[in-house]
Amino acid sequence: MLIDGPADAAWTVVLAHGAGAPMDSPFMATVAAGLGAHGIRVVRFEFPYMARRRSDGRKAPPDRAPILLETWRELIAGLGPASRLVIGGKSMGGRMASLVADETGVAGLLVFGFPFHAPGKDAAGRIGHMAELKTPTLIVQGTRDALGSREEVAGYALSPAITLRWIEDGDHSLKPRKASGLGYDDAMAQAIQAAADFVLALPGR
Repeated sequence: MLIDGPADAAWTVVLAHGAGAPMDSPFMATVAAGLGAHGIRVVRFEFPYMARRRSDGRKAPPDRAPILLETWRELIAGLGPASRLVIGGKSMGGRMASLVADETGVAGLLVFGFPFHAPGKDAAGRIGHMAELKTPTLIVQGTRDALGSREEVAGYALSPAITLRWIEDGDHSLKPRKASGLGYDDAMAQAIQAAADFVLALPGR
């Protein structure tokens, strides 16, 4: 695990990586450092398949969902109390967190680039639980995310517990096109500020 921010912070955010990049990817490092600068403790970790990649160098596909979900449950139990934790992460890691958020009683859910559907597929198999989600949730999403653009997400039935923060012209990693005239550093700053505001406004601080 990697830890950023003060050890005595009121809130701990636990972030999982996406399907293809590790916990120390530039995206994950930027988010962790940014939230840490807001006085939030951030814990990053890796699922078993990604941890194995460090030792054997093989780019294996993600573990099956039961392993990913059990990894989340074990982490929450070990880092708790759950009522002081916000869980989530990038893409797949955040989606897996959304599947255990209600059952584990965490304080919040924070996802950067929610994969509402697989490439070229519809969202039917991935978002059914999102209509009933009770955990306060923030999804930071690029408006042209190929796995859930603003136009697509507008048609989904999502729980009122979910807040969406749109990053203009952002892709799945929130990066805008050069032609848009928007900068990636600014997009990430917006994402981090939105995430920090969400966490620090949670009840029970």
